[in-house]
Amino acid sequence: MYFPDPVVALLLSVLTVVFLITVINGRQNDKYSNFPPGPRPLPLIGNLHIFNLRRPYLTLLELYKEYGPIYSVQMGRKKYVVLAGYKTVKDALINHAEEFGERERIPIFQKADEGHGIILSHGENWKVMRRFTITTLRDFGMGKSTVEDKIIEECCYLNQHFESYKGQPFDNMMIMNASVANIIVAIVFGQRFDHHDPAFLRLMSLINEGLRLLAKPIVLLYNAYPVIGFLPGAHKRVLKNTEELDAFITGTFAKYLEQLDVNDQRSLIEAFFVKQKEETSNPDTYFHDKNLKCVVRNLFVAGMETTSTSLRWGMLLMMKYPDVQRKVQEEIEKVLGSAQARYEHRTSMPYTNAVIHEIQRFADILPMSLPHETATDATFNGYFIPKGTAVTVLLASVLQDEAHFEKPKEFYPEHFLDSEGKFVKKEAFLPFSAGRRICAGETLARMELFIFFTSLLQKFTFRLPPGVTDVDVTPAEGFTLMPMPHLICAVAR
Repeated sequence: MYFPDPVVALLLSVLTVVFLITVINGRQNDKYSNFPPGPRPLPLIGNLHIFNLRRPYLTLLELYKEYGPIYSVQMGRKKYVVLAGYKTVKDALINHAEEFGERERIPIFQKADEGHGIILSHGENWKVMRRFTITTLRDFGMGKSTVEDKIIEECCYLNQHFESYKGQPFDNMMIMNASVANIIVAIVFGQRFDHHDPAFLRLMSLINEGLRLLAKPIVLLYNAYPVIGFLPGAHKRVLKNTEELDAFITGTFAKYLEQLDVNDQRSLIEAFFVKQKEETSNPDTYFHDKNLKCVVRNLFVAGMETTSTSLRWGMLLMMKYPDVQRKVQEEIEKVLGSAQARYEHRTSMPYTNAVIHEIQRFADILPMSLPHETATDATFNGYFIPKGTAVTVLLASVLQDEAHFEKPKEFYPEHFLDSEGKFVKKEAFLPFSAGRRICAGETLARMELFIFFTSLLQKFTFRLPPGVTDVDVTPAEGFTLMPMPHLICAVAR
């Protein structure tokens, strides 16, 4: 019997595997008849070879130009449908909300959450947890004066911190994270943390590191090929950080159970435990500790990250565009004087309101939104998209839609102003996404952004550190688009 040379045998084996994969892919593609078009995938790797793995949204924006508002890409052996442009995204998320209302099952998040929580959960679990979360957030003041007072209180602590630098350069990332996080912490835990609390600082550090690591190419590859999970890399660090966060959260449960008063709930955790007690006899209850742990972590991360990052972008852009900063301050002086800003003032401060909206649009913090999945078979704009297909909503293409924004690549507050200087709502302004999966904390985030931003501009003028002549607005790599590391000078007015 003839035995080939080992190298030849290996080559033959590889060619055989490639051939089989090609055949399998071909058979799989039979079920994707009338599927959205896209770049031709290679065996095994799909379209990974054409992707900017550190900034995949840039690749998707380029493909949008080539293939139009509905196209497909393949990551490994998994197909994705990409929805781009305001018209298509709105049609999918609003008019076809049921079909596009699921979340994609992403390996790293499945490993971390096991399908629990609110942000990335599915089916009935998601419905129950979302309903509970929104109801409880409203009960504890979301959108009301009670939570507005908490924001104003936190503004005072933040102003004191900025004043302590006496106009000298400092990094504002951790203090902004802490100030914004304390709002959701007050609702979830029923208390605030001191800005210097070591445990609090550690939690924020874990979240920041995790969001940076999620953008590493090895994490994208792990999601495409979970079999490589045994390899060392950022994916393991993300999961380790999540375990530490969860350990802190679950470690607090005993305290809340000990002081639980069903007639006087002072936090979301206590409200959850009351529901848990009510459903003790229900073996299929969703009110169990795993869901509570994930809901608390979801709210902590979401309640801190996007708002604090938007505010940091705001200060950075005010340093880059001092004329815009001056106009905001003039409007603050005219409308408020030295009075404390409240959310109701936004209607009489059109320029400030426009600037805040433009900060969110320009910063484009979640360019690919959070991942969707088709809950049913969908016939959409002439294409057939099977149930269980992963869907990427390219929010960057919506916030840069030339049909709705005159200068989409520039920071231009006039996008939200009419010829008379009045504030104008833009239907393509969707930083919180839309439809069934719209951000549950949108109302809270809008209130935080207006009060924090206005209070800071009322008290300080933001300037570049000595020797720095320009501001780099290139975003850092991460799951969310944060500013590059930088220093600011907050000069008291």
